[in-house]
Amino acid sequence: AGEHFQIFGVGLGDECILSGIMSVNGKKVLHMDRNPYYGGESSSITPLEELYKRFELPDGPPESMGRGRDWNVDLIPKFLMANGQLVKMLLYTEVTRYLDFKVVEGSFVYKGGKIYKVPSTETEALASNLMGMFEKRRFRKFLVFVANFDENDPKTFEGVDPKQTTMGEVYKKFDLGQDVIDFTGHALALYRTDDYLEQPCLETINRIKLYSESLARYGKSPYLYPLYGLGELPQGFARLSAIYGGTYMLNKPVDEIVVEDGHVIGVKSEGEIARCKQLICDPSYIPDRVRKAGQVIRVICILSHPIKNTNDANSCQIIIPQNQVNRKSDIYVCMISYAHNVAAQGKYIAIVSTTVETAEPEAEIEPALELLEPIDQKFVAISDMYEPTDDGSESQVRESSSNLPFFQCLIKLTMWKMTVLNNQNRFFGGFFSFALLFHLVIL
Repeated sequence: AGEHFQIFGVGLGDECILSGIMSVNGKKVLHMDRNPYYGGESSSITPLEELYKRFELPDGPPESMGRGRDWNVDLIPKFLMANGQLVKMLLYTEVTRYLDFKVVEGSFVYKGGKIYKVPSTETEALASNLMGMFEKRRFRKFLVFVANFDENDPKTFEGVDPKQTTMGEVYKKFDLGQDVIDFTGHALALYRTDDYLEQPCLETINRIKLYSESLARYGKSPYLYPLYGLGELPQGFARLSAIYGGTYMLNKPVDEIVVEDGHVIGVKSEGEIARCKQLICDPSYIPDRVRKAGQVIRVICILSHPIKNTNDANSCQIIIPQNQVNRKSDIYVCMISYAHNVAAQGKYIAIVSTTVETAEPEAEIEPALELLEPIDQKFVAISDMYEPTDDGSESQVRESSSNLPFFQCLIKLTMWKMTVLNNQNRFFGGFFSFALLFHLVIL
């Protein structure tokens, strides 16, 4: 009690990443969670009996599900982009010493009720069944443009102003059809909506380049996934923080966030106050500082077979672009299996997720569920999304975003890296030097 910390973390989800990095950067960090496990909403549930209890299914898993302890089921699954910033952070901070990864075996896109492999290279574009012959040539020309594009070399712009020309205008320049635009924007650039079409094209081009570079690293897909589930990620960063002096406390209730003159000064737990200069926390701990920003539906499906038309892949991602199912946002399917030590032998876990748009969320994801039939067991969760009411620069309280669709099943954990940078900027008036941070760890 009475001890002073520079950073106080509450909740052990993606907050662990921040506390780990800040510990390495020399900050004195205390991190606590009311739960008895790491990961918060990003945890992996084991044994399987616990998942049934969590979703209030009274009968428990049947014998056909195998041993309960063979299961590690992600509540909010994510894939890592192989060449993305988070993977680089994992490598440079050496958190990879605590984790093993496998390449996700396929990346697919939905069109007209069927799924197709996402083409991202010139060779794949020419072989793809997604497009006709003339469309293939135009798309190949577009991919060559993206591959050669260098924002620091105007000679590669081909008449495009990366900071002024919209992505919609770039598509028009290459005469790409709507189906090609759909899978390019949603399956390569990984946008959830079509808002990006009216934005300058630079970010989209960089997203497509990241996808292609990530794919080039391992070949099967641009995504990686940790063995034993994503709950291993926060644990890895928690260990990193502990090595650099961070303190962690599980099963610790939070009674009050103590604020004086509009500025956080500490956290009260079981009658004691730990004082701090900054606080990073899960939105559930500070309901008065967040507002509801919508809902997300996630359906965890246990299967006894791979998904059809995926070449019997043990893992894959399927993106259903919004326009294919008359929606405003995409539907995602993330599938992993026993090959990743998250399920019993011969079992698969597919998670469907999307932003809720109607009063019947389960009906919204029916096109995705049809791809998974037959389904042994479903676990349906509809969760509120929250966003902070201010940027935390005055109060020094930073809320981690809750249940964002980007975190639902795929989107490159580069978004986590962006959250890290946002937090650093809010708390310290500028970005940390990651080069310096990584150098400290490597030494």
